[in-house]
Amino acid sequence: MSNYRIASIELDERTVVRRTREIEQEREIAIYDLLEANLFKPLESKGGPYRLVLSVEDNRLVFDIYQEDGSEDGRVQLSLSPFRAVIKDYFLICESYFKAIRNAPPSQIETLDMSRRGVHNEGSEILKERLADKIEVDFDTARRLFTLLCVLHLKG
Repeated sequence: MSNYRIASIELDERTVVRRTREIEQEREIAIYDLLEANLFKPLESKGGPYRLVLSVEDNRLVFDIYQEDGSEDGRVQLSLSPFRAVIKDYFLICESYFKAIRNAPPSQIETLDMSRRGVHNEGSEILKERLADKIEVDFDTARRLFTLLCVLHLKG
């Protein structure tokens, strides 16, 4: 198993409002999948595995990176501005998708699911690109981190 991986992850949820059951399930799945398999290679680090704390501070996504023993290994901050439109679109499509699951025809559900995945992929690519000169991640890791970014973006 690679040393360049996230071994544990924590979301700083001080600003998060109560979530719907669907959003909570998305969060749980993203964390589970992320911990099962990921590539996370901070370019300034000698290696992990890492303990990651994700938070939102002053319109920035913050990656506080620690070694498994708790020692600090770095901090990366990204402006949230490039993500605003795609996160907004993602939430709108998710809302329609979760409503459609209850009583819409399968074709409509499938169309909304494809749209949801497309917007999610777009957000994941933006995250991967914005991290490129700071932290190397593969696409699947970027997807799961983007899901968690969306969860953190739900504020009161």
